[in-house]
Amino acid sequence: MKLLVGLGNPGSKYQGTRHNIGFDALAVLVERFGLSTGGERFGGWFGSGRVAGQSVAWLCPQTYMNVSGESVGPAVHFYKLAPEEVVVFHDDLDIVPGRIKIKQGGGHGGHNGLKSIQQVLSSPEFCRVRLGIGRPPGGMDPARYVLDPFSDSERVVLDATLAQLPEILPLILAGDLSGAMNHWGRMSQTTARKQDARQREGLE
Repeated sequence: MKLLVGLGNPGSKYQGTRHNIGFDALAVLVERFGLSTGGERFGGWFGSGRVAGQSVAWLCPQTYMNVSGESVGPAVHFYKLAPEEVVVFHDDLDIVPGRIKIKQGGGHGGHNGLKSIQQVLSSPEFCRVRLGIGRPPGGMDPARYVLDPFSDSERVVLDATLAQLPEILPLILAGDLSGAMNHWGRMSQTTARKQDARQREGLE
């Protein structure tokens, strides 16, 4: 069993904001793999199913970002999971929009959702799928920036990135994080070439 966790804030007020990109990622994966939906458990939206032969559960905590561990902890305890069997999808200010990075373990980098999970699990050794949202412009407060919605142009890039996650999830679940990143890189290059071709056609 692996637990997929998407981080964000509950309620329509936060829907579509940069901080909720983890919720958006889980929505794509749940739909693509036909995982069960609509249940509420462990203080969050919850479901389960199989991905490439692997049993998975998914969880979007409804506890607010800063205390995400209050939802993740009970789920991990119920399924008797090791921290290494948890995969967390979250926003990352240090990565440009449209790009992702995947790593096992590490610090929380000031991300309060990760910090809460790390405290509850008493370990940093869970997998993180870091979804880039970029740095705020000018002197804008990052706390405000992450709670703003994506612009229309950012949303186009975001949707293209999230659409690629189902292709690499089986590799992540198998623990092949370098393989997942390499595969994502190849898909991104192909997408970029197609976009360039469409732009050239529009100019001709």
